[in-house]
Amino acid sequence: MSETVLKKEEQVAFALRSLYKKYGYLPYKMSKFEAYDLYASNKDFLVGDGVITFTDTDGKLLALKPDVTLSIIKNGSDDGAKQKVYYNENVYRISGETKQFKELMQVGLECIGDIGVYDIYETLVLACASLAEISDDFVLDISHLGVLSGVLDEVGAGEAFNRAALRLVAEKNEHELQTLCAAYSVAQANTEKLLTLVRSYGDANAVLNALAPVCEEGKAAEAYAELKTLCGLLQKGGYADKIRLDFSVVNDMKYYNGIVFKGFIDGVFKSVLSGGRYDRLMARMKRKTGAIGFAVYLDLLEGFQRQRSAYDLDTLVLYDGNTSLEELIRAVDGAVAAGETVRADKAQGKLRVKKLVDLTTGGRK
Repeated sequence: MSETVLKKEEQVAFALRSLYKKYGYLPYKMSKFEAYDLYASNKDFLVGDGVITFTDTDGKLLALKPDVTLSIIKNGSDDGAKQKVYYNENVYRISGETKQFKELMQVGLECIGDIGVYDIYETLVLACASLAEISDDFVLDISHLGVLSGVLDEVGAGEAFNRAALRLVAEKNEHELQTLCAAYSVAQANTEKLLTLVRSYGDANAVLNALAPVCEEGKAAEAYAELKTLCGLLQKGGYADKIRLDFSVVNDMKYYNGIVFKGFIDGVFKSVLSGGRYDRLMARMKRKTGAIGFAVYLDLLEGFQRQRSAYDLDTLVLYDGNTSLEELIRAVDGAVAAGETVRADKAQGKLRVKKLVDLTTGGRK
């Protein structure tokens, strides 16, 4: 089948698989059904959507393929070798909005093992390259949970405060964050540090300059140094105008640590790519190594393609009962040979077309 007749999401999936292979990632294929226990203890990792379950013939409760990352972790081993895999899977969940079953098309990758700066850099580069396969008009928003957790450690107001503060940072809600800090008698200097995180968004160099006074010691300073190094490498790699630092990107700290990120393309209101470092999830699942990865949500591209395309097809050939079949076939074959998408029909209806070839009796007058 020619790639020109593939749907947008199918074209992207094909391109991404080829991209990840170039960087040494191997294909991973998961089972359609897995034990429900794996997902029951990590439901929060599934971004709030429920798991579709059923009882097997032997009485065991199974889940219908709700997440790929958890399956990869479960089926891996801590043998010292780095595991680099990519996947192209449809996963199934219960929508938190409609409460109906939904199918999610995903392509993604995971790098598991002794994670260093290069591994994080490569993952971010591949995230940018993945977005570029969808659209030239994209941005990758990057955050570092080490900076956030380091500042919260300095505040020292406890877990309840931390949960509330993280929610408000994610919402970019300065007013309520100030109110929260006042309620917990947080020192003004530390309040300003948290507000700086909320206000800091955009060009990497500008944000790093603004964050420097906030990250002068401890965990925050270590995270800042890593973030600065990564941003410098990404800018040299040609993605300077595509990278944004944004501390409202806050993934669940029960699972994630370090770098987290989301990718956006113009025309889709949700992030089409999401990922980060998830050493804490590895630890929860009794694994001894680190991990980083991301997923591209191809199901979101269907609406994107409809919105971005001004036409349903290139050429419409209209015909009627008096049209010569030989002439009709020549017109269709000629359009196909020219690389056009073409349809032969007796009426245009609501089709949006670039070119109309009218072979009807009325069209010949």
